[in-house]
This record gives sequence, C-alpha cells and structure tokens, in this order.
Amino acid sequence: MPPEAAARPPHVLEAVLERLTYVNEETGYTVARVAHKSSTDLLTVVGALLGAQPGESLRLSGWWSSHPQYGRQFEVVSYTTVLPATIQGIRRYLGSGLVKGIGPVFAERIVDHFGLDTLEIIETAPERLIEVAGLGPKRTKKITAAWAEQKAIKEVMVFLQGVGVSTSIAVRIYKKYGDSSISVVKNSPYKLAADVWGIGFKTADTIAQAVGIPHDSPERVKAGLQYTLSQATDNGHCFLPVEDLTADAAKILDVPAALIPACLAELIEEEGVVREEDEIYLVPFHRAEQSLASTLVSLLRHRADRMPHFHDVDWGKALGWLHQRTGSTLATEQEQAVRLALTEKVAVLTGGPGCGKSFTVRSIVELAAAKKAKIQLVAPTGRAAKRLAELTGHPAATVHRLLKLQPGGDATFDRDNPLDADLIVVDEASMLDLILANKLVKAIPPGAHLLLVGDVDQLPSVGAGEVLRDLLAADVIPRVRLTQIFRQAAESGVVTNAHRVNQGRPPRFEGLTDFFLFPCDDTEATAALTVDVACRRMPRKFGLDPRRDIQILTPMHRGPAGAGALNVLLQQELTPHREGLPERRLGGRVFRVGDKVTQIRNNYEKGAAGVFNGTVGVVTGLSPEEQTLTVRTDEDEQIDYDFDELDELAHAYAITIHRSQGSEYPAVVIPLTTSAWMMLQRNLLYTAITRAKRLVVLVGSRRALAAAVRTVGAGRRHTALTRRLG
Repeated sequence: MPPEAAARPPHVLEAVLERLTYVNEETGYTVARVAHKSSTDLLTVVGALLGAQPGESLRLSGWWSSHPQYGRQFEVVSYTTVLPATIQGIRRYLGSGLVKGIGPVFAERIVDHFGLDTLEIIETAPERLIEVAGLGPKRTKKITAAWAEQKAIKEVMVFLQGVGVSTSIAVRIYKKYGDSSISVVKNSPYKLAADVWGIGFKTADTIAQAVGIPHDSPERVKAGLQYTLSQATDNGHCFLPVEDLTADAAKILDVPAALIPACLAELIEEEGVVREEDEIYLVPFHRAEQSLASTLVSLLRHRADRMPHFHDVDWGKALGWLHQRTGSTLATEQEQAVRLALTEKVAVLTGGPGCGKSFTVRSIVELAAAKKAKIQLVAPTGRAAKRLAELTGHPAATVHRLLKLQPGGDATFDRDNPLDADLIVVDEASMLDLILANKLVKAIPPGAHLLLVGDVDQLPSVGAGEVLRDLLAADVIPRVRLTQIFRQAAESGVVTNAHRVNQGRPPRFEGLTDFFLFPCDDTEATAALTVDVACRRMPRKFGLDPRRDIQILTPMHRGPAGAGALNVLLQQELTPHREGLPERRLGGRVFRVGDKVTQIRNNYEKGAAGVFNGTVGVVTGLSPEEQTLTVRTDEDEQIDYDFDELDELAHAYAITIHRSQGSEYPAVVIPLTTSAWMMLQRNLLYTAITRAKRLVVLVGSRRALAAAVRTVGAGRRHTALTRRLG
C-alpha cells in the first residue's frame, strides 16, 4: 500500500481478469492483467488474488500507485467476484471453463439465445437451457449441478478469503463437509487438519485464530502436540522423546512449556497419542511398529515351510544347473545369499551398485521357479516393479497394487486374508517406510519366505522409519551384504564414482565418458546451465530425449536451482505456451499437454487400484469445458483429474533426490549449489548417482560437491524396531 493511501478510503475497480502474469504460491501475491470498460489497454493489478481465475469479473478494492519500473498499477487489498453484466462479459465468463459442461462453443450459443438474461436463466430456470441447440437433458443437468456447486464453494471461499486459504483448499472443504462447511470452519477448525488433505495445523490454526479460539486453549495445544508429532513423522521419526516433544511443541505453538504436560496427559487419556516410557507416538505408528516386529519374528520362527525342498537340496547340483541356465557363476557372497533366501523364512540382501544384487535375485527366482514355487515379486514404485519384472522374467507389482489397497488405505490382503505365495521378493526395500512395511508383512502367509533387497547406504524412506537399516541392526534377522564389485561394473564411471562417494572420496572425471562435471559457482547461472545441458547439450551429444531419457535431480525443492524453479525453466524450454492450445493455471504453476508430472499424495479413489505418491506420467489431455486434465502414467494407465484436484500433481521435469528413490533413468543431471548447503550430504549424492543407468552430469560448485562428499547424513531417526525385534 502506498504510504499516503492509508489515510484515504480505498478505490473500487470493477474489471474482468484476463490473465495471470505471476503468482507466488506461498504468499498468494499475484500480478495480473485486467480489462476495464474505461480503457482499451489492459490494466495491471497486483496483490493477493488467491483463487481468482481468468474470465471472472472482479470487484477490486485498493489504491492506484506508480511503480518505478512497471508504471501505473492497482494495488489490491481485497476482492470479490461478481457476475458479469454485459453480453461480452457473460460470453467470456461462461466460455472460460469456469462452469463445468460449458466451453467456448456452448457459451456462444447460450448467450446468443438468452442474451443478458443468460445468468438469470441458469440460476432460476436452468431447465430452459434445453432450448439451446445441442444442449440435451444430460448436459443441462451437469451445468445446473456445476453452477450450484460453484455458488456454494464461492460462499465458502468468501468466508475463507480473510484468512488466506487458497481456492483448491476451499473446494476440498466444501467437498468434505458440503453445506456444513462454514459451521465446521467456525466451530471446529482443528478438525480440518485431520479431515482435509492439504490443510495442516498451521492453516487450521490461522483459521482458528480468525474465528476467536484462544491462543492458550487446551484444544489448540493438543492439536499442536499432534501436529508436532506429525511433523516428526514427516521427517522420518516414528516417535519423539517426551522432552523433545515438549520443547518442539512449545516453540511451534508459542506457548509456555509449562502448559504442555497437562494437555499431553489429556491427549494420552483420550488415546490421541501413545506413551511408552519416555517415547510419545502417534497411534498408527505405535501400532505399526509393534505389529511389524511381532509379525517378522512370528514368520521367522514358524515351523511350517512352504518351500521345504531346499533344506535337503544338493546345492552343488542346483548351482550347476543354474550356471547352465544363466551362463554365469555365482560369487561366494551371492551363493550365500541364494542359500539364505531359500532356506530362511525372513532374510535381507544388501549391497551397492555393481555388486550383483540383481543377478542374485534372478538366481533365487530361477531356483524357486524350478521347484514350482509360487513367486511374488514386489517393489515400492511402478518403475522399480517394471525393472524387477524385466530382470527376472516374472510379473512384478507395486506394494500398493499387490495388497489391493482400498479407499482409506486398508489392504484387501492382510493377516486374515494372506497372499497365496511361497516366496515374496521385495526390491528397493530401503524405500519401505514403517506403515507400508507393516501392511506388506501382515499379508505374508505363515511358512512363506520373505526376501528384502536394497541398498542400505541410500537415503532412508520418505515416510517414517528406516526399516531396512533397523532389520540389518537386529541380530535375529539373517542377512548377507554383497561387497565385491564385478569387473564389468568396475569399468563404469557411474558405479566406481558411486562407491567413491559412499566411501567419502571425491568422484573422478578424467578419462570418463559417462560421468561429467560442468563447474559453475553462481546459483542462478547453475540453474540456467542445468537447463542448457539437459535440453540441448546432452540430446545433441548422446541422442537422448530430454523429456523421456534425462531426469534432473535436485537436493532441494526451493531456491533458484531447486526443483520448483527448474521446473518453470524446463517447462518454458520443453512445453512452452502456444497460442490457441488449452492450459490450466493453478497458483504459480500452469499445466499443459505434454507436461511431465508426478503424483504427490496417495489417492485410493483414482484409477483401477489407486494412484500413489511418486507415480510419474505425462499430461495427454486438457479440457476446459469438462474441467479435466488427463495423465498417462508410467504404468500405462489413463487417469483423469478434475481441475480442483490439480494440487495432487507437481511438475516432474526436475524432482528432488528424495522423490527419485526406487527409480532409474538412462541419464541424470544433478545441480549442486552452496545455497542447498544444509541438504548437501553423502547419502543424498550417492542416491542421486545410483539413479543413473548410463550417464551422470553434475552441474555447479566444486565446493558444494566437496561438502556433499564430506558430510555424513543427519543422525539416526527415532525408531524402536531393532529393540522390539530383540
């Protein structure tokens, strides 16, 4: 606001939103161009325009100012949407895709037929829409329902606008609570954090303060304690020591620590959290950790064996047959792993790249198949499952699809309805978090053999726990660690440098044709160079497709060389705006046909068996009229998203290294800058390098690279699985 403006009342500007030039997703700050009847040129407006869409007529409240660089502009303090009052405005409004079922063609026909009465007709006599050529009862019904829903959502949005809640969240609140939305928001705002995806404690807390809930209210403190534990699980912990929880919650809530113990005691009494000695858990994580430990021990000690043949097999003969079949001989460590997997009911196989994990798994599967065993191969991601199937020649599934997870996350297969399998092999097991590992292990039938395969030196799971590391630390679990790097792998710069980094030694570049460094010290210049390398230099030199074959992996999402900023630059390069082609803006992002995207939450309602966090795909269709966007996933499934579901998707030209776990790409580009200093850790860089099948290109600062190699990862997570296994 201009300083002199505070003393005078705000101006009101009525205009049609033509386009959004810039949107900051975090603050809602927007630069937009609007059409006003007094001017033939578009006017610039700036300020918080959360939720406004092109085509809407807006009543803007604020002040005119003069920017030294951008000239005259209107600074918006608040706005409301209004229905357009001119033929042209109504046509633009209806044709912009704001009302589901009406696109530009039908907008033209409807307005031509009803003129200035169009919106009144839709509001009060929608049955008359069938008078318009081409509008049958089905489409009329859809338009009527969409109009009513949008009207109700607008009411919720007007109420929420004062506390800065985005449109997509307002839509979700309405879809969850319907006509009770405003009542829930006013009376039980902390319920939103538990019930509505995308609303965390902080948003609920902002709403709570706006509706007058006291800062030191016990309800607020209890909600804050659960939020603090939820944040801890997001950071990988299964529990927090009571001392840490008290200190963290007091800081987050900005209340005296003395308020915490009584509220924590109440929360424990209400079974909102579980206390075990000095460890405080959210209920699902306590149950999962107890269940996973007891089920693994039970499987390990079960007397029956669904593969009894391997206890008295002639191993010399079996391994000779295997050699004839594969043409390769197992190393001593590999042979040990094969025997272990086929004779022990729970076993772990770990090792770095080039150490023969894949061939060992294939050998285990070959021998089990020869004895007619029922084999189930599984991995946490679609890409990893696909790779496992190609490696072994046997079908493989993701954990989610294998267990047939239902809406709400319950599995079809569980302890009461176990899988029909003799051998279950889980690849990329370092990605298994506590909750998913528990669901999987509960579905293993007694007597079956479970083999967990993974590289324990990679990043731990995105979700809570470090299951693979905890199993390797438990003496009760049989395991083999492969350490021998095979000759062919030793010739790869990718493999040798992965091992060098894992040992705390800097990578070598001289004389290598598959591992490069483009040095650059400036962060923004590094981002530009990353785009140039991925979009032009690598395709030109190696014949790679920048969208299909090359993946940019970043230490962080934020910052000039983070995944967020790089996705904007890469989209401009690979899928730029083209006049006449539809696109859909969401906050500061815009979706176009051809975009590479990734799902960022589990959604059990979508697709044949749900769409899960980390699923990658390409946008193949976008319909403003139906308000849907279509994605073809890397599992070759077509998934439709309503426009109000697009915050489940993120662009994936660049992704964080954490999100890349379990995937492999022909080539990876890794920008390393000192601005990501806190994230520069050895296991992060090691994980990024091991995602590449053929080629790694590092772009950025030698100092940042040295820091990543030198810095051992953050301390251990708070887990008790090893202790529970005994």
